[in-house]
Amino acid sequence: MPQPTVARGMRTFVIIWIGQLVSILGSSLSSFALGVWVYQRSGSVTQFALVSFFFALPGLLVAPLAGAIVDRADRRRIMILSDTGSALLTLLIALLLLAGRLEVWHIYLTTIAASIILAFQGPAHAASTPLIVPEEQLGRANGMAQIGGAASQIAAPVLAGALLALIGIQGVFVIDFATFLFAVTTLLLVRIPQPPASADTTGARGSLLREAAYGWTYLAARPGLLGLLLLFASANFLLSTVVVLVTPLILSVSSPVILGTVLSVGGVGMLLGSIAMSVWGGPKRRVYGVLGFMFLGGLFIALSGVRAWVPLFIATAFGFLFTLPIANGCTMSIWQTKVAPDVQGRVFAVSDMVGGFTRPISFLIAGPLADRVFEPLLAPGGALAGSIGRLIGVGAGRGIGLLFIVMGTLLMLVSAAGYLYPRIKLLDTELPNMLPVASADEQPGGVVSAPSM
Repeated sequence: MPQPTVARGMRTFVIIWIGQLVSILGSSLSSFALGVWVYQRSGSVTQFALVSFFFALPGLLVAPLAGAIVDRADRRRIMILSDTGSALLTLLIALLLLAGRLEVWHIYLTTIAASIILAFQGPAHAASTPLIVPEEQLGRANGMAQIGGAASQIAAPVLAGALLALIGIQGVFVIDFATFLFAVTTLLLVRIPQPPASADTTGARGSLLREAAYGWTYLAARPGLLGLLLLFASANFLLSTVVVLVTPLILSVSSPVILGTVLSVGGVGMLLGSIAMSVWGGPKRRVYGVLGFMFLGGLFIALSGVRAWVPLFIATAFGFLFTLPIANGCTMSIWQTKVAPDVQGRVFAVSDMVGGFTRPISFLIAGPLADRVFEPLLAPGGALAGSIGRLIGVGAGRGIGLLFIVMGTLLMLVSAAGYLYPRIKLLDTELPNMLPVASADEQPGGVVSAPSM
């Protein structure tokens, strides 16, 4: 039986994208300022790192339930409520600062709340994109979606530092509050259609808990998608370990100024990769884009550990972060086309949970792994100083360099394993596309009918 029609077009996506772009920049400003405040207030690296831990874990735990609610409710309304909730948390911190009563434990609590809110906002946004963007434009849309993160990585540290000196941390949080309101306003200007019903909905109906578990049931029945998810869980573990240790790797041989330069140049690479993805849209075989650019990313990580040389750090940071948005954009396009629109909230939430659960583990073990295992191996007189140390050097930071070589090599092996597994390699052709398909005489942005199921 024919399904309800669905309006599609890039105009709605661009309006939402502009709002989220501004909001991401505001959040990056307040995040930088908050990190400075926590470290200066506590003087503890552990308390500073716990902020990241509390942001990562709670959202993962509630993700399946959030995904079920996303599929039940109006996705636009969930995004509005999520941005509103984030704005209120930002306002709360600003008020506590003004009153001189903000404590580190307040930050932990608001970070936990923000993590839970993002567990709703992320799947709602990702599951809305294929309802408003033509399939052939998904790669470009997903490339555009990553521009905000890249631009904020370049601009936020410099801009936040200037704003802290000019208007103080309270002013930074007021700006962040205003950017959330702007994002809500853009959402109020658009309409996001509800997904057409599919055959998958029948198997997904039931109690909220049953629907929350359905995301895993859906993936388990599709080995290609499940394999891609497990591949990314492995990649996230390796990459999160690297991200945590970038700062000590560079500071072991250089200054904070050089660290800022490396991170800024890396942000330029990420921005250019996002722009390239938004213009190109990725290869026709999207899986090849995922695996190929993941392999290149692993190569850049491994190369960054070969020498304690600042130009090498700059070049590899640029190269790695250039590959990241292309691999991520191709991945998101696969999920958006291969998963039925009306169950994407549940499936995306489960994929976020499974793919992201390795990050908190990385945050907890990266430091001890570097300090107690790899650094002693390449300290003067260490077990590997006379062998590997002859090739990559001995002394402070060289153990972390060896860890980068190991992690980069493992990432290349993970991508190669994905290519060798037929269900992942053939994912583009083995699984049918689940999006509504326009007829030959329809133009993108018009009204199309969902296929009969």
